[in-house]
Amino acid sequence: MQKIEYEGTVWVLNYNNPEPLLDHSIHMLERHGVKREDMEITETPKAKVGEIVIEIWPYELVVARVRTTRNDSFISGTEFTIELKLDEDGNYVDYL
Repeated sequence: MQKIEYEGTVWVLNYNNPEPLLDHSIHMLERHGVKREDMEITETPKAKVGEIVIEIWPYELVVARVRTTRNDSFISGTEFTIELKLDEDGNYVDYL
């Protein structure tokens, strides 16, 4: 399992995701080495160069590192993705 290397805040982008998806995403990030107290769940991150930004999608988490910032925007490059799996009933499962 690949660990997320980070310092400071890990920005978790949550755009009105359903609670089961958000809860499972947080759980999977913890499994990949991110402490819950280091996560900032938001729609509008104030990320700095070098910080990690996580984008939540229904079937994966995209882990990216901020490369540059301009005004209140940032540009990041994808480091890797974490697949989110569902069982036959549509519930998220912990496969690690």
